[in-house]
Amino acid sequence: MKFIGVLHLPPLPGAVRDGPGFEAILDGAMRDAAVLAMGGADGLIVENLGDAPFTKGTVDPHVAAMLAIVARELKARFDLEVGVNALRNDGVSALGAAAAGGADFVRINVLSGVMATDQGLIEGDALGVAQYRKRVAPEVKIVADVLVKHAAPLAPVDLGQVAHDTFHRAGADVLVVTGSGTGQPTDLSQVATLRSAVPEAPVWVGSGVTGDTIAEVATLADGVIVGTWLHRDSDLAAPLDITRVRAIAARP
Repeated sequence: MKFIGVLHLPPLPGAVRDGPGFEAILDGAMRDAAVLAMGGADGLIVENLGDAPFTKGTVDPHVAAMLAIVARELKARFDLEVGVNALRNDGVSALGAAAAGGADFVRINVLSGVMATDQGLIEGDALGVAQYRKRVAPEVKIVADVLVKHAAPLAPVDLGQVAHDTFHRAGADVLVVTGSGTGQPTDLSQVATLRSAVPEAPVWVGSGVTGDTIAEVATLADGVIVGTWLHRDSDLAAPLDITRVRAIAARP
């Protein structure tokens, strides 16, 4: 089972909230990445979490540029898979950053369909993502959420059908299941539903994984994305805790 840690970047220059400046952000990302590497993670994903509140559309050009620089530095220093998530849902900018930074995958929260979110209605753009990937980053994998956290569909949907469409029609390479919000536990019955509906698809659990739950999660998932719990005391403002990283890396 693959273990992907999350680098939650502080506010980038230009964000609503004040940040420490890009050089300090880059230094912090390298320190946290070193903890993930020493602790036994298989990879990491860089996301501009500190830029909240997010736009539901295209991020500013400097955001993609800075994500690319962070990704490039991570690839140069660590033997880890690297992913990019341009929040809230800018898959094209994430792909651009991944292409420039040499990253291995991008995460796209809404690849297809429509979700009601705290940014308003977000529509997936699977075609635009596929066309741009073919042009600039054909080797970069697309990791796509199925009914992503902090969002809800506009009407009742069949989870298995959404998963099938996201994988086969929208072009995802990996499917992600999450809880209702950042750090919230994922309903493992939903993981089982995805595995049954699309047995050929890799399925990752994308929120709420802890040292207490990793053993059970590992019986169903092909991978985990772990962010909140890896921080000391599960505090996103605190550094990553290597003891917690090792606890996840010691998965069955």
